[in-house]
Amino acid sequence: MAVPKRKTSKSRKGMRRSHHALGKPNLRPCPNCGTYGLSHRVCSECGYYNGRQVVLEKVKTVTESR
Repeated sequence: MAVPKRKTSKSRKGMRRSHHALGKPNLRPCPNCGTYGLSHRVCSECGYYNGRQVVLEKVKTVTESR
């Protein structure tokens, strides 16, 4: 069974993991409403994709409190 001869130092461990960081997402503005979101996805604000409405917008209802 293979066993390391020496302990891996914090520096060497950090250098090995230097490429594991997450990058920032590439956001683009929606052509319809202008909010930023991911490419090739339906806009979460207006529901448009590729120039047409795919998802209906949610309508806020006001309930009366008694």
